[in-house]
Amino acid sequence: MRRAAKTDRNHAEIIAALRQLGAEVLDLSPMGRGCPDLAVQFRGAITFLEVKGRRGRLTADQVAFQRRWRVTVVRSVDEALTAVRILAMR
Repeated sequence: MRRAAKTDRNHAEIIAALRQLGAEVLDLSPMGRGCPDLAVQFRGAITFLEVKGRRGRLTADQVAFQRRWRVTVVRSVDEALTAVRILAMR
């Protein structure tokens, strides 16, 4: 039996900020097994984000996933906005 996915404290704040600025956000955090926390679509581009707290570290599954897929680790709203190219447009 798999445990419920744990999300970092900044997870909901990052999702809200992205959506407020017009991005489509798919929360993938329940998937587990190294899958990134968020798939974000903005102006036709899709970006995968792994949300971590200030001291959060990647799990072995997340490292393995990131060897195959491009995923950006973000720790704040500004980092998330920069990753999906929204911050430069504000």
